[in-house]
Amino acid sequence: MNRHAPETGSTRAAVSELAEFQPLNAAEAKIVANLRSGDFDRLGDGLRPDWDDPARTVRAELLRFLILGGEDESRLHEKGISVSGARVTGMLDLEGCRIPRDIRLKDCLFDASPVLRSAIIDNLFLDGSALPGLQADRLEARGSLSICGADVAGETRLFGARLGGNLEADGAKLSFPDGLAINAEGLEARGGIQLRGAVIRGGVNLSAARLGADVNAVGAQIERPGGVALNGDGMAARGDLALRGAIISGEIRVRGANFGGDVDCTSATLSEPDGYSLRLNRSRVSGAFFLRQGASIRGTLDLTATEIGAIDDEQACWPKRGDLLLNRCQYGAFIGGPVDAASRLDWLARQVPGRWKEDFWPQPYEQLSTVLREMGHDEDARAVLITKERLQRRARRARARNPVLRMALALMDGMLAVTLRYGRQPLLALLWLFMFWGIGVTVFYSAQQNGALKPNSAVVLRSLEWTMCSLEQTASRYMPSAGLVLAGRAFAGQNQLSCFLNQPEASSYPEFNPWMYSLDALLPVMEIGQKQYWRPDPTKPTGVFTLNYYYFQSVVGWALSLLAVAGFSGLVKSR
Repeated sequence: MNRHAPETGSTRAAVSELAEFQPLNAAEAKIVANLRSGDFDRLGDGLRPDWDDPARTVRAELLRFLILGGEDESRLHEKGISVSGARVTGMLDLEGCRIPRDIRLKDCLFDASPVLRSAIIDNLFLDGSALPGLQADRLEARGSLSICGADVAGETRLFGARLGGNLEADGAKLSFPDGLAINAEGLEARGGIQLRGAVIRGGVNLSAARLGADVNAVGAQIERPGGVALNGDGMAARGDLALRGAIISGEIRVRGANFGGDVDCTSATLSEPDGYSLRLNRSRVSGAFFLRQGASIRGTLDLTATEIGAIDDEQACWPKRGDLLLNRCQYGAFIGGPVDAASRLDWLARQVPGRWKEDFWPQPYEQLSTVLREMGHDEDARAVLITKERLQRRARRARARNPVLRMALALMDGMLAVTLRYGRQPLLALLWLFMFWGIGVTVFYSAQQNGALKPNSAVVLRSLEWTMCSLEQTASRYMPSAGLVLAGRAFAGQNQLSCFLNQPEASSYPEFNPWMYSLDALLPVMEIGQKQYWRPDPTKPTGVFTLNYYYFQSVVGWALSLLAVAGFSGLVKSR
């Protein structure tokens, strides 16, 4: 008989002979008899037993002996061991063992958690089996570890394990409500993690995992309300984080992770109402972030400092106001969802910095504007920046403790908003100039008709042709300069200005033009010559108003001109 006894971490004495297991029951005898054939050893109907059936009971110590090589008469086939429908009694302890063949224990019922800590194996298949847990920390498998359809009522430990294939748990039921149903911290796998359709009560810890493919939890249900349901901190996966149609109660924490594909929350229901529902802060997503087709997020969606290739979302799927964090989030484009300023500003407005003891975050607005501009939506990009300026200046005023300073800032900000849109639309200052030019034309034309203008020359104002036009022809006045009593020159009802302009002596005086006069008063850098020769006469009807408006338009002209220059040079924009 072969006396080979592989080294293990078991505390039990190594069994070296099949004879030590005699007598074998019927199930054990069938397994031993079929070892060399490599046939699938199905006990009973091959389904998982749920009763104590002696015909299907297999001792864990015997399985361990056979898995480790047995003896010459009970040598394993190259395919490894395959058993289904067995009730495994005792603990299957393979800690530290080197097993160069597959282990297939499908649809089996285990009394105790199998132990594979620090074991080296090919593939491990526990599909459909019921286990009180699995202890496989630091396991090394050349292939995959599969528990598809299994029912695990305890912790599945894969801390620091290394797999050449996938960790597969599609359709499995994993339950450890008071802790981690799957603890795979530091897992390294050339493949991915498959949790499609799995029902998990307890947390899933994939922090610091290194994966060559996806984390696929499509249609999965994970329940750990009030705790971390899925922990992927520091994870690096070449594929996707696929949560399509998943229902997850508890926090999904994926901070500082790196995904070579997408983060897909299409049709997912993510719920942690009093905390974070999905935290992707400081993560990098090379593909797209999907949030559409009825996806629901109850709780905070944290994308702080996240780098995303693109966003594909729908407005109906956005978190409620106060449950969105986008500060320092960077993304390349919108490949779905609204791209107009109004909708995206509603998106940004779902951030409430005050909830996080901040007053305002400018970066999300700048990022949105950049993306919209690169996508060809220039007007929407400008609208976003205008809103950013308004909110940022409001936050600055709120920080000012001095009420006088706060009022001055409000006045300045209001003026910049009306005239330049905070420097984002400097051409608007030209429209204001055109408007005041038109108003000035109306005011000064009215003043001309009412005679509320006079020459801007002391010589002309002392001349007989001007002074005598202040009297009608039926009146007279002694003029010391002429030493004579002279009759007035104005017709009945004629104002002094009209009378003066009808005098032959006034034919050489520059003509008044309300269009040019308004422009001359409005633009300080231009000298058209109208102000040099004419000015409002406050002694005449509407003259006081015309003079005051003249001063007002001159000040407005200076202010708008300076604002236009500052707007085009970018001096009034917030940095």
